[in-house]
Amino acid sequence: MEASLAAEPLLSLAVRVTSEHRVEPVLQKIVQGLAAQPGVALARIWLLPSVDLLGPPPAFTATPGASEHLVLAASAGNPIHSPSEDWSFLHGHFSRVPMNGGKVGQVAASRTPLLIKDSAPQNDWILRAEWADREQIRSFAGHPLIFRENLLGVIALFSRKPLDDREFTWLGLFASQAAVAIANARAFEEVERLRRQLERENEYLQEQVQQGFEFGEILGTSPALQQVVQQIRVVAPTNSTVLLGGESGTGKELVARAIHDLSERRERALITVNCASIPRDLFESEFFGHVKGAFTGALRDRIGRFQLADKGTLFLDEVGEIPLELQSKLLRVLQEGTFERVGEDRVRRADVRVIAATNRELFEEVEAGRFRKDLYFRLCVFPIRMPALRDRLEDIRILAEHFARLASRRLKLPEARLAESEVKLLRSYDWPGNIRELQNVIERAVIISQGGPLKVHVVLGPCGKTLHAAATGSSVLRKDEMEKREQANILKALERTNGKIYGADGAAAILGMKPTTLASRIRKLKLSRP
Repeated sequence: MEASLAAEPLLSLAVRVTSEHRVEPVLQKIVQGLAAQPGVALARIWLLPSVDLLGPPPAFTATPGASEHLVLAASAGNPIHSPSEDWSFLHGHFSRVPMNGGKVGQVAASRTPLLIKDSAPQNDWILRAEWADREQIRSFAGHPLIFRENLLGVIALFSRKPLDDREFTWLGLFASQAAVAIANARAFEEVERLRRQLERENEYLQEQVQQGFEFGEILGTSPALQQVVQQIRVVAPTNSTVLLGGESGTGKELVARAIHDLSERRERALITVNCASIPRDLFESEFFGHVKGAFTGALRDRIGRFQLADKGTLFLDEVGEIPLELQSKLLRVLQEGTFERVGEDRVRRADVRVIAATNRELFEEVEAGRFRKDLYFRLCVFPIRMPALRDRLEDIRILAEHFARLASRRLKLPEARLAESEVKLLRSYDWPGNIRELQNVIERAVIISQGGPLKVHVVLGPCGKTLHAAATGSSVLRKDEMEKREQANILKALERTNGKIYGADGAAAILGMKPTTLASRIRKLKLSRP
Protein backbone atom coordinates (compact mmCIF):
# COMPACT_ATOMS: atom_id res chain seq x y z
CA MET A 1 0.00 0.00 0.00
CA GLU A 2 1.31 3.47 -0.89
CA ALA A 3 2.34 5.39 2.20
CA SER A 4 0.31 8.47 3.08
CA LEU A 5 3.28 10.43 4.43
CA ALA A 6 6.94 10.13 3.50
CA ALA A 7 10.04 11.74 4.94
CA GLU A 8 11.37 13.37 1.78
CA PRO A 9 8.21 15.30 0.81
CA LEU A 10 7.78 16.51 4.41
CA LEU A 11 11.43 17.65 4.52
CA SER A 12 10.98 19.55 1.26
CA LEU A 13 7.80 21.14 2.63
CA ALA A 14 9.60 22.20 5.83
CA VAL A 15 12.29 23.95 3.77
CA ARG A 16 9.68 25.87 1.76
CA VAL A 17 7.79 26.88 4.90
CA THR A 18 10.81 28.26 6.75
CA SER A 19 11.58 30.65 3.87
CA GLU A 20 8.41 32.65 4.61
CA HIS A 21 8.48 35.66 6.95
CA ARG A 22 4.73 36.22 7.35
CA VAL A 23 2.39 34.07 9.40
CA GLU A 24 -0.48 33.67 6.94
CA PRO A 25 1.67 32.34 4.03
CA VAL A 26 3.44 29.98 6.45
CA LEU A 27 0.14 28.52 7.64
CA GLN A 28 -1.20 28.20 4.10
CA LYS A 29 1.91 26.42 2.84
CA ILE A 30 1.77 23.97 5.76
CA VAL A 31 -1.84 22.86 5.30
CA GLN A 32 -1.75 22.93 1.50
CA GLY A 33 1.49 20.95 1.47
CA LEU A 34 0.08 18.33 3.85
CA ALA A 35 -3.21 18.13 1.94
CA ALA A 36 -1.24 17.38 -1.22
CA GLN A 37 0.28 14.24 0.30
CA PRO A 38 -1.18 10.89 -0.86
CA GLY A 39 -4.18 9.77 1.17
CA VAL A 40 -4.57 12.98 3.17
CA ALA A 41 -8.17 14.27 3.14
CA LEU A 42 -7.94 17.32 5.39
CA ALA A 43 -5.13 19.25 7.12
CA ARG A 44 -5.76 21.97 9.69
CA ILE A 45 -3.97 24.23 12.16
CA TRP A 46 -5.53 25.69 15.29
CA LEU A 47 -3.63 28.42 17.18
CA LEU A 48 -3.92 30.05 20.57
CA PRO A 49 -5.02 33.67 19.96
CA SER A 50 -2.10 35.27 21.84
CA VAL A 51 1.20 33.78 22.92
CA ASP A 52 4.23 35.73 24.17
CA LEU A 53 6.98 33.96 22.25
CA LEU A 54 9.75 36.01 23.83
CA GLY A 55 8.64 35.83 27.45
CA PRO A 56 8.71 32.96 29.95
CA PRO A 57 6.43 29.99 29.24
CA PRO A 58 2.95 30.48 30.70
CA ALA A 59 1.65 28.52 33.64
CA PHE A 60 -0.19 25.69 31.87
CA THR A 61 -3.37 24.07 33.01
CA ALA A 62 -5.21 21.11 31.58
CA THR A 63 -8.35 21.76 33.57
CA PRO A 64 -11.47 20.74 31.62
CA GLY A 65 -13.68 23.68 30.74
CA ALA A 66 -10.83 26.19 30.70
CA SER A 67 -11.92 29.46 29.17
CA GLU A 68 -9.07 29.55 26.65
CA HIS A 69 -9.91 28.46 23.12
CA LEU A 70 -7.94 27.41 20.07
CA VAL A 71 -8.86 29.28 16.89
CA LEU A 72 -8.85 27.69 13.45
CA ALA A 73 -6.12 29.52 11.50
CA ALA A 74 -5.61 27.45 8.33
CA SER A 75 -7.38 24.63 6.53
CA ALA A 76 -6.97 22.72 3.24
CA GLY A 77 -8.36 19.46 1.93
CA ASN A 78 -9.65 17.33 -0.92
CA PRO A 79 -13.39 16.52 -0.68
CA ILE A 80 -14.58 13.56 -2.77
CA HIS A 81 -18.31 13.63 -2.04
CA SER A 82 -18.76 17.26 -3.11
CA PRO A 83 -15.59 18.29 -4.96
CA SER A 84 -16.74 21.92 -5.12
CA GLU A 85 -17.01 22.17 -1.31
CA ASP A 86 -14.58 24.68 0.20
CA TRP A 87 -12.51 23.09 2.97
CA SER A 88 -10.39 26.20 3.43
CA PHE A 89 -13.33 27.92 5.16
CA LEU A 90 -12.33 29.04 8.69
CA HIS A 91 -15.69 29.99 10.23
CA GLY A 92 -17.45 26.67 10.52
CA HIS A 93 -18.46 24.50 13.45
CA PHE A 94 -14.86 23.84 14.55
CA SER A 95 -13.54 27.40 14.17
CA ARG A 96 -13.12 27.59 17.98
CA VAL A 97 -12.09 24.57 20.03
CA PRO A 98 -11.97 24.74 23.85
CA MET A 99 -9.06 23.26 25.75
CA ASN A 100 -9.78 19.57 26.36
CA GLY A 101 -12.64 19.76 23.84
CA GLY A 102 -12.53 16.88 21.38
CA LYS A 103 -9.35 15.36 19.96
CA VAL A 104 -7.73 18.71 19.08
CA GLY A 105 -8.47 20.18 22.52
CA GLN A 106 -7.03 17.08 24.20
CA VAL A 107 -3.80 17.36 22.20
CA ALA A 108 -3.50 21.02 23.24
CA ALA A 109 -4.40 20.51 26.89
CA SER A 110 -2.07 17.54 27.36
CA ARG A 111 0.63 18.71 24.93
CA THR A 112 0.74 15.09 23.84
CA PRO A 113 0.42 13.81 20.24
CA LEU A 114 -2.60 11.67 19.37
CA LEU A 115 -2.82 8.97 16.68
CA ILE A 116 -5.92 7.02 15.72
CA LYS A 117 -4.52 4.47 13.27
CA ASP A 118 -7.61 2.91 11.74
CA SER A 119 -11.12 3.09 13.14
CA ALA A 120 -13.18 2.78 10.01
CA PRO A 121 -15.56 0.14 11.41
CA GLN A 122 -16.63 2.39 14.27
CA ASN A 123 -16.54 6.17 13.99
CA ASP A 124 -17.30 7.11 17.59
CA TRP A 125 -13.85 8.73 17.74
CA ILE A 126 -15.01 11.51 15.43
CA LEU A 127 -17.67 14.10 16.21
CA ARG A 128 -19.15 14.05 12.69
CA ALA A 129 -19.42 10.35 11.90
CA GLU A 130 -21.58 10.93 8.80
CA TRP A 131 -18.86 13.20 7.38
CA ALA A 132 -16.21 10.53 8.05
CA ASP A 133 -18.33 7.89 6.30
CA ARG A 134 -19.03 10.12 3.33
CA GLU A 135 -15.38 11.13 2.93
CA GLN A 136 -13.99 7.67 3.76
CA ILE A 137 -11.91 8.95 6.71
CA ARG A 138 -10.00 6.16 8.46
CA SER A 139 -7.20 7.80 10.46
CA PHE A 140 -6.43 10.91 12.52
CA ALA A 141 -3.10 12.39 13.66
CA GLY A 142 -2.63 15.45 15.87
CA HIS A 143 0.56 17.06 17.17
CA PRO A 144 0.98 20.05 19.50
CA LEU A 145 2.91 23.00 18.04
CA ILE A 146 5.43 23.94 20.73
CA PHE A 147 8.16 26.58 20.54
CA ARG A 148 10.47 27.27 23.51
CA GLU A 149 8.01 25.56 25.85
CA ASN A 150 5.19 27.80 24.60
CA LEU A 151 2.14 26.05 23.17
CA LEU A 152 1.30 27.76 19.87
CA GLY A 153 -1.52 25.44 18.81
CA VAL A 154 -2.24 22.09 17.18
CA ILE A 155 -1.60 20.66 13.71
CA ALA A 156 -3.94 17.84 12.69
CA LEU A 157 -4.77 15.82 9.61
CA PHE A 158 -7.47 13.34 8.60
CA SER A 159 -6.38 10.54 6.27
CA ARG A 160 -8.26 8.16 3.99
CA LYS A 161 -5.50 5.58 4.51
CA PRO A 162 -4.41 4.15 7.85
CA LEU A 163 -1.40 5.93 9.35
CA ASP A 164 1.36 3.85 10.94
CA ASP A 165 3.77 4.78 13.74
CA ARG A 166 6.58 5.71 11.35
CA GLU A 167 4.41 8.18 9.45
CA PHE A 168 3.17 9.57 12.76
CA THR A 169 6.77 10.14 13.88
CA TRP A 170 7.62 11.94 10.62
CA LEU A 171 4.60 14.16 11.08
CA GLY A 172 5.80 14.95 14.63
CA LEU A 173 9.23 16.01 13.32
CA PHE A 174 7.52 18.16 10.71
CA ALA A 175 5.28 19.70 13.42
CA SER A 176 8.40 20.77 15.35
CA GLN A 177 9.76 22.52 12.24
CA ALA A 178 6.35 24.06 11.56
CA ALA A 179 6.23 25.51 15.10
CA VAL A 180 9.64 27.15 14.54
CA ALA A 181 8.49 28.58 11.21
CA ILE A 182 5.28 30.00 12.75
CA ALA A 183 7.18 31.50 15.68
CA ASN A 184 9.80 33.05 13.37
CA ALA A 185 7.11 34.51 11.13
CA ARG A 186 5.36 36.01 14.16
CA ALA A 187 8.67 37.48 15.32
CA PHE A 188 9.33 39.00 11.88
CA GLU A 189 5.85 40.53 11.82
CA GLU A 190 6.30 41.93 15.34
CA VAL A 191 9.65 43.48 14.40
CA GLU A 192 8.05 45.02 11.32
CA ARG A 193 5.12 46.31 13.39
CA LEU A 194 7.48 47.91 15.91
CA ARG A 195 9.55 49.42 13.11
CA ARG A 196 6.47 51.02 11.57
CA GLN A 197 5.30 52.26 14.97
CA LEU A 198 8.73 53.77 15.65
CA GLU A 199 8.62 55.54 12.29
CA ARG A 200 5.16 56.93 13.08
CA GLU A 201 6.29 58.07 16.53
CA ASN A 202 9.37 59.76 15.05
CA GLU A 203 7.24 61.56 12.46
CA TYR A 204 4.82 62.65 15.16
CA LEU A 205 7.59 63.85 17.49
CA GLN A 206 9.20 65.83 14.66
CA GLU A 207 5.86 67.57 14.10
CA GLN A 208 5.64 68.31 17.82
CA VAL A 209 9.14 69.82 17.84
CA GLN A 210 8.20 72.07 14.93
CA GLN A 211 4.86 73.10 16.40
CA GLY A 212 5.59 73.11 20.14
CA PHE A 213 5.85 76.14 22.42
CA GLU A 214 9.17 77.07 23.98
CA PHE A 215 7.98 76.99 27.58
CA GLY A 216 11.21 75.29 28.60
CA GLU A 217 11.16 73.48 31.91
CA ILE A 218 8.78 74.28 34.75
CA LEU A 219 10.12 77.51 36.19
CA GLY A 220 9.08 79.35 39.32
CA THR A 221 9.24 79.40 43.10
CA SER A 222 5.75 80.64 43.97
CA PRO A 223 3.70 78.57 46.47
CA ALA A 224 0.97 78.04 43.85
CA LEU A 225 3.46 76.48 41.39
CA GLN A 226 5.23 74.41 44.05
CA GLN A 227 1.89 72.86 44.98
CA VAL A 228 1.49 71.77 41.34
CA VAL A 229 5.05 70.39 41.29
CA GLN A 230 4.32 68.34 44.41
CA GLN A 231 1.16 66.92 42.81
CA ILE A 232 3.18 65.96 39.72
CA ARG A 233 5.69 64.06 41.84
CA VAL A 234 2.90 62.16 43.59
CA VAL A 235 0.84 61.12 40.56
CA ALA A 236 3.55 60.63 37.90
CA PRO A 237 4.74 57.13 39.01
CA THR A 238 1.16 55.80 38.91
CA ASN A 239 -0.97 54.97 35.88
CA SER A 240 -3.87 57.11 37.09
CA THR A 241 -5.76 59.38 34.71
CA VAL A 242 -5.04 63.07 35.35
CA LEU A 243 -7.32 66.02 34.61
CA LEU A 244 -5.55 69.38 34.26
CA GLY A 245 -7.78 72.40 34.75
CA GLY A 246 -7.20 76.12 34.59
CA GLU A 247 -7.22 79.00 32.16
CA SER A 248 -5.73 78.76 28.70
CA GLY A 249 -2.02 79.49 28.47
CA THR A 250 -1.11 78.32 31.99
CA GLY A 251 1.20 75.54 30.78
CA LYS A 252 -1.01 72.46 31.02
CA GLU A 253 0.84 70.69 28.18
CA LEU A 254 4.15 71.29 29.97
CA VAL A 255 2.76 69.65 33.11
CA ALA A 256 1.46 66.71 31.06
CA ARG A 257 4.96 66.23 29.63
CA ALA A 258 6.48 66.39 33.11
CA ILE A 259 4.07 63.70 34.34
CA HIS A 260 4.97 61.50 31.37
CA ASP A 261 8.73 62.02 31.79
CA LEU A 262 8.56 61.00 35.45
CA SER A 263 6.43 57.90 34.76
CA GLU A 264 7.37 54.35 33.83
CA ARG A 265 6.08 55.09 30.32
CA ARG A 266 8.77 57.68 29.60
CA GLU A 267 10.52 55.37 27.08
CA ARG A 268 7.45 55.57 24.83
CA ALA A 269 5.91 58.59 23.16
CA LEU A 270 3.68 61.26 24.65
CA ILE A 271 1.01 61.76 21.97
CA THR A 272 -0.88 65.07 22.01
CA VAL A 273 -4.33 65.65 20.54
CA ASN A 274 -5.81 69.14 20.47
CA CYS A 275 -9.50 68.32 20.56
CA ALA A 276 -10.46 71.90 19.69
CA SER A 277 -8.70 71.71 16.30
CA ILE A 278 -10.32 68.47 15.03
CA PRO A 279 -13.32 68.80 12.65
CA ARG A 280 -16.41 67.30 14.21
CA ASP A 281 -16.76 64.53 11.60
CA LEU A 282 -13.15 63.37 12.00
CA PHE A 283 -12.98 62.88 15.78
CA GLU A 284 -13.50 59.12 15.65
CA SER A 285 -10.94 58.66 12.87
CA GLU A 286 -8.42 60.86 14.70
CA PHE A 287 -8.80 58.92 17.95
CA PHE A 288 -9.18 55.36 16.67
CA GLY A 289 -8.02 55.39 13.03
CA HIS A 290 -9.80 54.13 9.92
CA VAL A 291 -9.41 51.58 7.15
CA LYS A 292 -9.19 52.34 3.47
CA GLY A 293 -12.61 53.14 1.99
CA ALA A 294 -14.31 53.67 5.36
CA PHE A 295 -15.59 57.05 4.14
CA THR A 296 -15.05 59.48 1.31
CA GLY A 297 -11.43 60.54 1.31
CA ALA A 298 -10.15 57.50 3.24
CA LEU A 299 -7.61 56.55 0.57
CA ARG A 300 -5.48 54.37 2.84
CA ASP A 301 -5.46 52.81 6.29
CA ARG A 302 -4.72 55.30 9.04
CA ILE A 303 -3.61 54.58 12.59
CA GLY A 304 -5.40 56.48 15.37
CA ARG A 305 -3.84 58.34 18.26
CA PHE A 306 -4.83 55.68 20.83
CA GLN A 307 -3.00 52.98 18.90
CA LEU A 308 -0.05 55.31 18.34
CA ALA A 309 0.14 55.94 22.10
CA ASP A 310 0.07 52.22 23.02
CA LYS A 311 2.28 51.62 26.11
CA GLY A 312 2.72 55.40 26.30
CA THR A 313 0.71 58.49 27.28
CA LEU A 314 -2.07 60.30 25.42
CA PHE A 315 -2.60 63.99 26.20
CA LEU A 316 -6.12 65.16 25.31
CA ASP A 317 -5.94 68.94 25.26
CA GLU A 318 -9.25 70.85 25.37
CA VAL A 319 -11.09 67.61 26.17
CA GLY A 320 -14.31 69.56 26.73
CA GLU A 321 -14.54 70.07 22.95
CA ILE A 322 -15.18 66.36 22.25
CA PRO A 323 -18.68 65.90 20.74
CA LEU A 324 -21.21 64.32 23.08
CA GLU A 325 -21.91 61.42 20.68
CA LEU A 326 -18.25 60.36 20.70
CA GLN A 327 -17.79 60.55 24.45
CA SER A 328 -19.27 57.06 25.00
CA LYS A 329 -16.59 55.55 22.73
CA LEU A 330 -13.88 57.45 24.58
CA LEU A 331 -15.31 56.14 27.87
CA ARG A 332 -15.16 52.57 26.52
CA VAL A 333 -11.47 52.75 25.60
CA LEU A 334 -10.66 54.33 28.98
CA GLN A 335 -12.53 51.62 30.90
CA GLU A 336 -11.80 48.52 28.81
CA GLY A 337 -8.75 49.48 26.76
CA THR A 338 -10.51 48.37 23.54
CA PHE A 339 -11.55 50.23 20.40
CA GLU A 340 -12.36 49.67 16.72
CA ARG A 341 -11.11 51.55 13.71
CA VAL A 342 -13.73 53.29 11.57
CA GLY A 343 -14.92 50.79 8.95
CA GLU A 344 -13.43 47.75 10.71
CA ASP A 345 -15.04 45.07 12.90
CA ARG A 346 -11.80 43.96 14.56
CA VAL A 347 -11.53 44.87 18.24
CA ARG A 348 -8.09 46.26 19.09
CA ARG A 349 -6.45 46.84 22.44
CA ALA A 350 -4.35 49.75 23.63
CA ASP A 351 -2.53 50.21 26.92
CA VAL A 352 -2.66 54.00 27.22
CA ARG A 353 -2.41 56.42 30.12
CA VAL A 354 -4.61 59.45 29.52
CA ILE A 355 -3.92 62.98 30.70
CA ALA A 356 -6.71 65.40 29.84
CA ALA A 357 -6.79 69.18 29.99
CA THR A 358 -9.52 71.77 29.76
CA ASN A 359 -9.96 75.49 30.31
CA ARG A 360 -13.68 74.98 30.86
CA GLU A 361 -15.38 74.33 34.16
CA LEU A 362 -16.06 70.74 33.13
CA PHE A 363 -18.54 69.91 35.88
CA GLU A 364 -20.65 72.88 34.80
CA GLU A 365 -20.64 71.32 31.33
CA VAL A 366 -21.86 68.07 32.92
CA GLU A 367 -24.73 69.84 34.67
CA ALA A 368 -25.62 71.58 31.41
CA GLY A 369 -25.82 68.21 29.62
CA ARG A 370 -22.91 68.93 27.28
CA PHE A 371 -20.50 66.43 28.86
CA ARG A 372 -21.12 62.90 30.13
CA LYS A 373 -21.01 62.58 33.90
CA ASP A 374 -19.48 59.06 33.80
CA LEU A 375 -16.72 60.26 31.47
CA TYR A 376 -16.05 63.26 33.70
CA PHE A 377 -15.52 61.07 36.76
CA ARG A 378 -13.39 58.65 34.70
CA LEU A 379 -11.12 61.53 33.65
CA CYS A 380 -11.10 63.30 37.00
CA VAL A 381 -9.26 60.59 38.95
CA PHE A 382 -6.49 62.98 39.95
CA PRO A 383 -7.32 66.65 39.25
CA ILE A 384 -4.59 69.30 39.10
CA ARG A 385 -5.59 72.95 38.95
CA MET A 386 -3.10 75.16 37.11
CA PRO A 387 -2.72 78.61 38.70
CA ALA A 388 -3.18 81.68 36.53
CA LEU A 389 -0.10 83.84 36.05
CA ARG A 390 -1.67 86.68 38.07
CA ASP A 391 -1.74 84.24 41.03
CA ARG A 392 2.00 83.57 40.82
CA LEU A 393 3.45 87.04 40.30
CA GLU A 394 6.67 85.98 42.09
CA ASP A 395 7.54 83.89 39.02
CA ILE A 396 7.22 86.64 36.42
CA ARG A 397 10.88 87.75 36.56
CA ILE A 398 12.17 84.17 36.12
CA LEU A 399 9.80 83.47 33.26
CA ALA A 400 10.41 86.80 31.50
CA GLU A 401 14.20 86.39 31.63
CA HIS A 402 13.88 82.83 30.37
CA PHE A 403 11.69 83.84 27.42
CA ALA A 404 14.01 86.75 26.65
CA ARG A 405 16.99 84.36 26.38
CA LEU A 406 15.01 81.98 24.16
CA ALA A 407 13.79 84.75 21.86
CA SER A 408 17.23 86.39 21.60
CA ARG A 409 18.81 83.05 20.69
CA ARG A 410 16.18 82.14 18.11
CA LEU A 411 16.06 85.60 16.51
CA LYS A 412 19.89 85.86 16.60
CA LEU A 413 19.78 89.12 18.53
CA PRO A 414 21.97 90.23 21.45
CA GLU A 415 20.48 89.09 24.76
CA ALA A 416 18.18 91.79 26.13
CA ARG A 417 18.26 92.97 29.74
CA LEU A 418 15.22 93.28 31.99
CA ALA A 419 15.16 96.32 34.25
CA GLU A 420 13.48 96.31 37.67
CA SER A 421 10.98 98.95 36.53
CA GLU A 422 9.88 96.68 33.69
CA VAL A 423 9.46 93.77 36.13
CA LYS A 424 7.14 95.93 38.25
CA LEU A 425 5.18 96.81 35.12
CA LEU A 426 4.85 93.13 34.20
CA ARG A 427 3.63 92.33 37.70
CA SER A 428 0.98 95.06 37.55
CA TYR A 429 -0.64 93.61 34.45
CA ASP A 430 -3.58 91.18 34.71
CA TRP A 431 -2.31 88.63 32.09
CA PRO A 432 -5.57 87.30 30.63
CA GLY A 433 -3.51 85.12 28.26
CA ASN A 434 -1.27 83.86 31.10
CA ILE A 435 2.18 82.42 30.31
CA ARG A 436 1.58 82.25 26.55
CA GLU A 437 0.77 85.95 26.50
CA LEU A 438 3.88 86.71 28.59
CA GLN A 439 6.03 84.82 26.08
CA ASN A 440 4.56 86.82 23.19
CA VAL A 441 5.01 90.14 25.00
CA ILE A 442 8.66 89.37 25.79
CA GLU A 443 9.37 88.30 22.20
CA ARG A 444 7.88 91.57 20.87
CA ALA A 445 9.97 93.49 23.40
CA VAL A 446 13.14 91.64 22.33
CA ILE A 447 12.50 92.56 18.68
CA ILE A 448 11.90 96.23 19.49
CA SER A 449 14.77 96.53 22.00
CA GLN A 450 17.43 95.10 19.59
CA GLY A 451 19.77 94.03 22.38
CA GLY A 452 19.22 97.01 24.67
CA PRO A 453 17.04 97.10 27.81
CA LEU A 454 13.73 95.38 27.28
CA LYS A 455 11.04 97.94 26.38
CA VAL A 456 8.11 96.09 27.88
CA HIS A 457 6.01 99.26 28.32
CA VAL A 458 5.86 99.72 24.56
CA VAL A 459 4.33 96.31 23.80
CA LEU A 460 2.36 95.32 26.90
CA GLY A 461 -1.12 94.03 26.01
CA PRO A 462 -2.53 92.01 23.12
CA CYS A 463 -0.87 92.93 19.81
CA GLY A 464 0.66 96.05 21.35
CA LYS A 465 -2.64 97.46 22.61
CA THR A 466 -2.00 98.56 26.18
CA LEU A 467 -4.76 97.42 28.49
CA HIS A 468 -3.31 98.50 31.80
CA ALA A 469 -3.03 102.06 33.03
CA ALA A 470 0.56 101.45 34.12
CA ALA A 471 1.56 101.20 30.46
CA THR A 472 0.20 104.70 29.70
CA GLY A 473 1.43 106.42 32.81
CA SER A 474 -2.06 107.15 34.17
CA SER A 475 -3.40 106.16 37.56
CA VAL A 476 -3.72 102.51 38.61
CA LEU A 477 -7.06 100.91 37.77
CA ARG A 478 -9.03 98.63 40.05
CA LYS A 479 -9.75 95.05 38.97
CA ASP A 480 -13.41 95.74 38.14
CA GLU A 481 -12.37 98.72 36.02
CA MET A 482 -9.85 96.54 34.23
CA GLU A 483 -12.55 93.95 33.50
CA LYS A 484 -14.83 96.66 32.10
CA ARG A 485 -12.08 97.81 29.74
CA GLU A 486 -11.38 94.26 28.69
CA GLN A 487 -15.10 93.62 28.12
CA ALA A 488 -15.35 96.74 25.97
CA ASN A 489 -12.28 95.74 23.95
CA ILE A 490 -13.55 92.21 23.33
CA LEU A 491 -17.05 93.40 22.43
CA LYS A 492 -15.60 95.88 19.94
CA ALA A 493 -13.66 93.08 18.25
CA LEU A 494 -16.75 90.84 18.19
CA GLU A 495 -18.86 93.61 16.67
CA ARG A 496 -16.26 94.14 13.96
CA THR A 497 -16.35 90.43 13.05
CA ASN A 498 -20.13 89.96 13.54
CA GLY A 499 -19.47 87.59 16.43
CA LYS A 500 -16.94 85.39 14.59
CA ILE A 501 -14.14 84.12 16.86
CA TYR A 502 -12.17 81.64 14.75
CA GLY A 503 -10.29 82.16 11.49
CA ALA A 504 -7.92 84.76 10.08
CA ASP A 505 -10.71 87.36 10.06
CA GLY A 506 -12.08 86.40 13.48
CA ALA A 507 -12.02 88.38 16.73
CA ALA A 508 -9.25 86.20 18.20
CA ALA A 509 -6.92 87.17 15.33
CA ILE A 510 -7.72 90.87 15.81
CA LEU A 511 -6.97 90.64 19.54
CA GLY A 512 -3.85 88.51 19.05
CA MET A 513 -5.25 85.67 21.18
CA LYS A 514 -5.86 81.97 20.68
CA PRO A 515 -9.52 81.33 19.80
CA THR A 516 -9.88 79.00 22.79
CA THR A 517 -8.44 81.70 25.07
CA LEU A 518 -10.91 84.26 23.74
CA ALA A 519 -13.80 81.82 24.13
CA SER A 520 -12.74 81.21 27.72
CA ARG A 521 -12.60 84.96 28.47
CA ILE A 522 -16.05 85.46 26.90
CA ARG A 523 -17.48 82.78 29.18
CA LYS A 524 -15.70 84.12 32.26
CA LEU A 525 -16.80 87.72 31.61
CA LYS A 526 -20.32 86.44 30.72
CA LEU A 527 -20.40 88.30 27.42
CA SER A 528 -22.96 87.71 24.69
CA ARG A 529 -21.78 87.57 21.11
CA PRO A 530 -23.59 90.05 18.77
